[in-house]
Amino acid sequence: MGEANLAQIEIGPARVPTADLRGLIEELDRELSANYAPEQRHGLSLDAIFQPHIRFFMARMNGTAVGCGGIALFADFAELKRMYVRNEFRGQGVADAILAKLESEAREAGLTTARLETGTHQIAAIKFYQRSGFQFCEAFEPYSSMPPEAISTSVFLAKHLQRL
Repeated sequence: MGEANLAQIEIGPARVPTADLRGLIEELDRELSANYAPEQRHGLSLDAIFQPHIRFFMARMNGTAVGCGGIALFADFAELKRMYVRNEFRGQGVADAILAKLESEAREAGLTTARLETGTHQIAAIKFYQRSGFQFCEAFEPYSSMPPEAISTSVFLAKHLQRL
């Protein structure tokens, strides 16, 4: 990822369900529904993104919405939610910029662990998270209380975040 690309990526808060954000979430849902049964998809609904404990962001390049992601802040960890970058913008540093923002939000909230749930078919995402310092971990709540078939295609990852 070059410095020029990083300068073009703007990450800003998403506070309402705009048409751009709706489009990104719909694309993500289409991608996931191709590989996972409904009970195996654990993404937040568009309305659920705007809860007080969730910080959600949209990435833009030259004014175009290219990706999004959120971080849910809990008492002892943060969870990445609905992270997505449009296919044609992958490999340009967008995911890195979104992840950096989400990790920063978790650190500012005083949290030192970031977790996430993704699917077994999301190979590129799993590799991205591993390159970013995430390691495989056990299922965590609420997933660990779900029926086994609901998480049979789930992959759980966690990362220790350095304190500010």
